Amino acid sequence: MNKRIKRVLSVLLAACVIVVAGWEVLYPSFIQTPGPKSLTYLLWKRGLYNLNLEVATGVMVGDSRRDKLVVGQTRAQLERRFGHLFSRAEATSYQQRCSLTSGWDKRDVLFIGTPAGWMVAFDQGTATDLVLLKPC
Repeated sequence: MNKRIKRVLSVLLAACVIVVAGWEVLYPSFIQTPGPKSLTYLLWKRGLYNLNLEVATGVMVGDSRRDKLVVGQTRAQLERRFGHLFSRAEATSYQQRCSLTSGWDKRDVLFIGTPAGWMVAFDQGTATDLVLLKPC
């Protein structure tokens, strides 16, 4: 390899390291609750990092593009990403009450994790809505 190619590769590697280090400074990943722009969460969204489900569903609250993780997916696809999805019968009493009193009572719904407040509504086997169950 000639010197010029080595120099270009070195500069590119240094630039990548600087960008990743800068991103970590601005959006830290390895704190107790990372944000939606942290590298660990971004990698998890793309299936490249195994982020704790409780942390991931907590970070989803601040993610403006969280619907893209769920809407259009089948139950099997969602279970690969989120693990077991809870039916109304398996859900907490709070989740059951919210799903039955907030206009979702006639919809096929499943819940992501517990005690997470995420409900997924399905239409013909495909997720159509992701709902954050705030106080209801």
